[in-house]
Amino acid sequence: MEETKMNMPLLGDDFPELKVQTTHGEMNIPNDLKGKWFVLFSHPADFTPVCTTEFVGFQKRFDEFEKVGCKLIGMSVDQVFSHIKWVQWINENLDVEIKFPIVAANDTIALKLGMLHPGKGTNTVRAVFIVDPSSKVRLIMYYPQEVGRNMDEIVRAVKALQVSDKQGAVAAGWPNNELIQDRIIVPPAKDEETAKKRLEDNNLECYDWWFCHKPLK
Repeated sequence: MEETKMNMPLLGDDFPELKVQTTHGEMNIPNDLKGKWFVLFSHPADFTPVCTTEFVGFQKRFDEFEKVGCKLIGMSVDQVFSHIKWVQWINENLDVEIKFPIVAANDTIALKLGMLHPGKGTNTVRAVFIVDPSSKVRLIMYYPQEVGRNMDEIVRAVKALQVSDKQGAVAAGWPNNELIQDRIIVPPAKDEETAKKRLEDNNLECYDWWFCHKPLK
């Protein structure tokens, strides 16, 4: 019997090309989203409590994602009619309208993205992929079925990636780091002369030559 091969894209890889059916019609991912940030997240199954809380949580932050130019896409191996009915149920019973598309994946797609983990059953785990406008995978998270995600962290991660691309590295918990708040970390000096100049630069604040930071623009 041929062994089923599970792949997963790595950070910096091109997001795999997928032609999929969604609650908003057919999509070609990532081609339909070229030039945009997007978050694709998978869930184990429709009509389950933890997943329902997550979908409400993502929708409650829909405008925050839109504000930073980031699209949301849900995904599981449920069929599209199940997605449609579940979205209707959420709207009718929880008064929340899900505005983002949900992909009806199959095992081939789920394996292509590393969403099926044999030790966690036959449903997709809670995967999160943050993809940039060049269709490069920038961040990956996997959660087990029994633990729901923190949507505020996903919003923060998108914003942090966007800021770091333009200004430099950001600290733990950015923009509320305990040491430097929302300031930007300057890359460490790579030679002695630069290290000396760092400490003399009035535009920077430094703990030492290897740990300098500057204001967020």
